[in-house]
Amino acid sequence: MSAKKISSRRVATTMLLWSMFSPLCLVAQQKCDCEGNFKWVKETFEKNDAGFDYALQQKGKDAYQQFNKIILARIKKATTKEECAAVMGDWLQFFRKAHHGIILTNNAPAVAANTSSWEKIALSEEQAKQQISSGSAALFEGIWTTGAYKIAIIPKDKGYKGVILTSTNPAWKPESVKLKISADSSGAFYMGDYSARPFDKAVFYGKNVLQLGRIFLKREYPVFPADPATELYVREISTDGPFLQQLSAKTILLRIPTFDDAQKGLIDSVLKANDQLLKRTENLVIDIRNNGGGSDISYYGILPLLYTNPIRSVNVEMFSTPLNNRRMEEYSARPGLSENDKIEVQAALKKLKEHPGQFVNLSGKIVDEQKLDTIFPFPKNVGIIINNLNGSTAEEFLMAARQSKKVKLFGVTTAGVLDISNMYGVNSPDKQFQLWYALSKSLRIPDLTIDGKGIMPDFYIDKSIPSSQWLDHVVQILEQ
Repeated sequence: MSAKKISSRRVATTMLLWSMFSPLCLVAQQKCDCEGNFKWVKETFEKNDAGFDYALQQKGKDAYQQFNKIILARIKKATTKEECAAVMGDWLQFFRKAHHGIILTNNAPAVAANTSSWEKIALSEEQAKQQISSGSAALFEGIWTTGAYKIAIIPKDKGYKGVILTSTNPAWKPESVKLKISADSSGAFYMGDYSARPFDKAVFYGKNVLQLGRIFLKREYPVFPADPATELYVREISTDGPFLQQLSAKTILLRIPTFDDAQKGLIDSVLKANDQLLKRTENLVIDIRNNGGGSDISYYGILPLLYTNPIRSVNVEMFSTPLNNRRMEEYSARPGLSENDKIEVQAALKKLKEHPGQFVNLSGKIVDEQKLDTIFPFPKNVGIIINNLNGSTAEEFLMAARQSKKVKLFGVTTAGVLDISNMYGVNSPDKQFQLWYALSKSLRIPDLTIDGKGIMPDFYIDKSIPSSQWLDHVVQILEQ
């Protein structure tokens, strides 16, 4: 990513960050000076966040002052840093849904799990199979695999429990209870460090895949007939990296779960390996559901496939403060930065420092316009599948992509977290918290705001169509 692109648009667009990261269950709760930490968070955010004044203009100072009184009363009752982080995270929600955050540093020593007293159920694989009817209507019952574990799920205590049959993780032994499912389908999956990862509802995809929160289990016994469409959907929502799959002679699927900058090389590799296939196939479906953002550079390789006319991208203004400018200083010191990039970064830093307390348009332009030499005849039609978890860079990608005459968006309205962006994280004086806030404001404001609104699809997919059937729905429309 060149410094020129950095300075003119987005310093390093960060993935959408929600207001608080949950602490690990095995981290000892610590007392903290919650009132003092909140004072630091409040002052730091008010002085440096690019969206602070904008939020006050939208909601009013009186509403803000009243909200502060409510939050301060809760802060005074907080005794642990976990409670304090939760309240400060709620305070940040006043300003916008995302592009801010309070993260616990988790610098306390972990409490060792007492595995000697961990619940165990004596059960072999043969015994489990004898208990499970091959035609059982209770779909939870069965032998499942996930990661390092083979698990038998059996009825127990008015719900279900998952017992390890085999494990390649030395921390977990056979007969240990790995998961619990209550009668209402909620429960918990116990991670490698024995911390509980709760889930609200166990979800089936077909009969052979079970989702417990972010954990996916594949049935090994009894196996029911496979549904290729369901298996593809599970692969889509469970994968960490991009992949491409030909769906028919007319249509290709490109799945991109994240635009994290670490994924750029993988995305580009998939595109390069399938370049000729993409350029001779009529339809392309790009599924970015649940993609919360990342870095703009990650999607640059996709744009030539979509291109039909110049792509106009509205720039941002950077809010100049000594703390904010420190991020540019850190960037200029990155190893491997070319001399030209260093010169451009230093020029941008000089411009920022000349305008303290002001918004600075580093490029001096409102819009960047990208013109390409080639319009590829194929793909002829591009359908991009979106949902309400798409935000930040994912929305920036959509803003560019939908300018193409080839592109239509399918799904539901996105998260709406783009106008205030480019995050920076700083540690609290006592090192117990990290505050993340935004450095830039879009020049689209107020004419075309995305925050709180999102980007609407061209084709709305209503609730009568299950999420596992969205892809088939889009393919059917494109191939008509």
